[in-house]
Amino acid sequence: MRREIPTAIAFFVGIICIIQFFIPHRPFGTLVDVFSDWFGIVAAFAIWLGALNLLKVSLERSFSKKKTHDRWYGLVVAASFFLIFIIGMFMSGGDQFQVPGSRFDYLYVNIYTPLSSTMFALLAFFVASASYRAFRARSWEATLLLIAAFFVMLGRAPIGDQLTGFMPEGYRLSEVANWIMTYPQVAGQRAIMIGIALGVASASLRLILGLERSYLGGE
Repeated sequence: MRREIPTAIAFFVGIICIIQFFIPHRPFGTLVDVFSDWFGIVAAFAIWLGALNLLKVSLERSFSKKKTHDRWYGLVVAASFFLIFIIGMFMSGGDQFQVPGSRFDYLYVNIYTPLSSTMFALLAFFVASASYRAFRARSWEATLLLIAAFFVMLGRAPIGDQLTGFMPEGYRLSEVANWIMTYPQVAGQRAIMIGIALGVASASLRLILGLERSYLGGE
C-alpha cells in the first residue's frame, strides 16, 4: 500500500488536470483549484524539508571525524542559514521583512546580491572554456556553429560596425547577427522547445500511468 496509494493519487490528480483542459466546468475546474491549493501546501513543506536537509548535511560534514578541506564551507552554510532565518523572522518587523531599509533587506542587497553577481561572473570563465571546446571545427556542424558564433559575437560588439561600416545596408555584421538571431536561432529554439514539450508529455504520462515510480524511491 505504500506504493499503490501514492500511485493512485498521482493517477487521479493527473487525469483530472488533463480533463479540465477539455471540460473547464464543475466539478473538474473546482477540483483543479483544490489541487492547486494542496500543491502550494505540499511545496511549502517541501521547501522546509529541503532547507533542513541542507542544514543537516552541512552540519554533518562540518563535525564529521574526517578532516576534509570543505568542512568549513558547511559551517558557513549553517551560520548563514541561522543568520538569515533569525533576522528575517524575528528582527525585521514581522511580515514586513521585504520593506526597503529592514535588516533582512540590508543583508539581501549588500551580501546576497554581490555574492550572486560574483557567482555569475565566475560562470563566464566556464562558458568561455566550454565555448573553446565546442567551437573546434572537427565536423561540419561544429564548423557551422563556429562561423555563426563568429558573426554574432562580432556583430554584437561595436567593432563589428567599424569593420563593415563601408558595406551597404543588409551586409554589415550587426545586421547579419540580427538575421542569425531572428531566423536560424529562433527556428532551432522552437525545435528544441517542441522536443522539450514532447519529453514533458511523455514523462507526465509515465507518472500518471504508474510506469515511472522513481519519486517513490523504487526502481
